[in-house]
Amino acid sequence: MFRIADFVFLFYFVSHIPITILFDSQVIFPSWIYPKMLVDVKNNYCESFKDVLMADPPPWFKSFCLCEILVQFPFFFVATYALWKGVQNCQWIRVPFIVYSTHVTTTTIAICFHILMESFNHPKYPGPDTLKERLSLLAVYAPYLIVPFLMLLDSLFSGVYTKKVKRS
Repeated sequence: MFRIADFVFLFYFVSHIPITILFDSQVIFPSWIYPKMLVDVKNNYCESFKDVLMADPPPWFKSFCLCEILVQFPFFFVATYALWKGVQNCQWIRVPFIVYSTHVTTTTIAICFHILMESFNHPKYPGPDTLKERLSLLAVYAPYLIVPFLMLLDSLFSGVYTKKVKRS
C-alpha cells in the first residue's frame, strides 16, 4: 500500500538531491567549481527573492548548509530507498525519519524566524523590506519546514511503522 504521504516524502527527497548539489552547496564551496549558469541562477534567485542568507551567508547559515551536505545529503538516498520499497517493508526508517525531520524542522524554524524578524542592512545585498517580500521568501523555505514537520508527525503517530509485516 503506497500512501499519499509516502509519495510526498519521496518527491521531497528525490527533488532535494539536485537542489543540494546544484544550489545549496554553493553556500559552502567556492563559486569557481560551478558552471557560470548555475552561479547566475543562484544570483538571480538571491536578487529576485532578496535572499541575503544565500547571497552572503552568515556563519550559522553556513553551518546548516554544511550539515545538509555532510549528514542530510547521504540520508536522502537512504530515505528514497525506504520510501520506494514502502515504509511498511522498511519500518527501520522510522527512527532515522524522526531524527532527520526534527533536525530540519528546527533549523528551518531558525531560518524562517530570521527572515521574519531580522532588519537587513546589508550594503551589497538588500534583504526583504516589506511583509510581502518576507512572505515571498518564506514561501521558498516553507516546503522545507512543512514536509519535514509532517514527516515527524507521521513517523511519531502513524501505525504503518508499527504494524507487523508478513514476509513470505
